Parts: sequence; structure tokens; C-alpha cells
Amino acid sequence: MLLPKKVKHRKWHKPRRGNKGVATRTNTVAFGSHGIVALEHTWISSRQIEASRRVLTRYVRRGGKLWIRIFPDRPVTKKGSEVPMGKGKGAPDHYVCTIKPGTVMFEIGGIPEEKAVEALKLAGYKLPTKIRVIKKA
Repeated sequence: MLLPKKVKHRKWHKPRRGNKGVATRTNTVAFGSHGIVALEHTWISSRQIEASRRVLTRYVRRGGKLWIRIFPDRPVTKKGSEVPMGKGKGAPDHYVCTIKPGTVMFEIGGIPEEKAVEALKLAGYKLPTKIRVIKKA
């Protein structure tokens, strides 16, 4: 699973609801020939990224190359079960990546188009957001 080696701040503030804006960075296919683009705001955990990566590498075998364009750097805290109210914020539990609409999350190259599209669709089932498979312009 992906997680940062070192963090500047162990616990982050939880952001306000009503996420705004679309991706202005990582919003085009830069490395491969096809990619998965997110259509809505979400958090993607390192486990979900790993599940998608496993689907893609299994489908690609040795033929193509895979690029993961997102990295989980936001810590999410959680308090233990049956802990009373108050007593501060919980310990960091896992890491997530903040996704905006238009973010290219995975790219794939070096395999035929129909195989690439099928692999990316299968990987999209592992993600908690609506996706679209796009081709390099």
C-alpha cells in the first residue's frame, strides 16, 4: 500500500463540505495512451489505489506499462471503538488522496486499445467515484 515516508503534520484538519473546483493539474493523459479520469469529488484510499493497480497489472501482464498519477498523502484519523466523547482527536488510521473532477488517476500504454479500455473499466469498478476512460489527444 502507498503511504508517505515522512509527513510534516501528523493530523490534518477535516475540510469543509461542498468541494468546489475542477482539476487544473494532472488533467490530461501525459504518459500512456489511455487513462481513467474522475468525474466527481472524492477521497481515494491507498487500499483502493492498490486494488485498482492489481487489476491493471494482472490485465496488462508484461505487454504494457502502467502509471499511477495519484498519491495518498492526506492522513485520516479515527478514534478507537467505545471511546467516550471528547478526549481529543484520534490517531492517524489511513491515508487518502483528494480527487477533483477531471483528475487523471491511472494511465496505461503499450497494449491494444480495446484491451486498454477493458482493463481501465475493470480498475474503475474498484474506485469509489464515477470514471471515464479517455484517450490521449
